[in-house]
Amino acid sequence: MLGGALPLAVVAIGLALIFLPGAAAIAVAVLAVALAVVAVIVVPRVRLARFRYEVREDEIDLRRGILVETRTLVPMVRVQHVDLRRTVPSRFFGLAAVVFHTAAGSNEIPALLEADAAVIRDRIADLARTPEVL
Repeated sequence: MLGGALPLAVVAIGLALIFLPGAAAIAVAVLAVALAVVAVIVVPRVRLARFRYEVREDEIDLRRGILVETRTLVPMVRVQHVDLRRTVPSRFFGLAAVVFHTAAGSNEIPALLEADAAVIRDRIADLARTPEVL
C-alpha cells in the first residue's frame, strides 16, 4: 500500500502547491497525507482482519474481502508446488506468506508468523503429494 499511496500523495501535494492558492493548497496537502496514512495503516489491518483460511485434507479454503467477500476453494490435487515468501519488511516483523501454485495461477496465505508459515507450507506440500503410479 505504501508504494501506491506515497507517490499519489506527493503528486497531489505538488499539483496543489503549483495550481492552488495558499489555504486551498494546504487543505489538499493535509487531505492527501491523511488519505495516505489511512491507506497505509488502516486498510491493510482491515483487510487482514477479514482474511480467513483453512487447510483441509482435500482443499484449501480462502476467504477475503472488505465490502465484497471472495471465497476461493483450491483442490489439493491441483496444487503443484508451495513456497514460503519473506520480504524485507516481513522479515523485520517475523512474518512470512505461504504461496501455493496451480496451473491456473497462485494464491497466498499472508502475514503468518514464520514458524507457523513453515508448518502450513509443509502440511500443504504433504497433502498435495499424489501417490506414485506403478
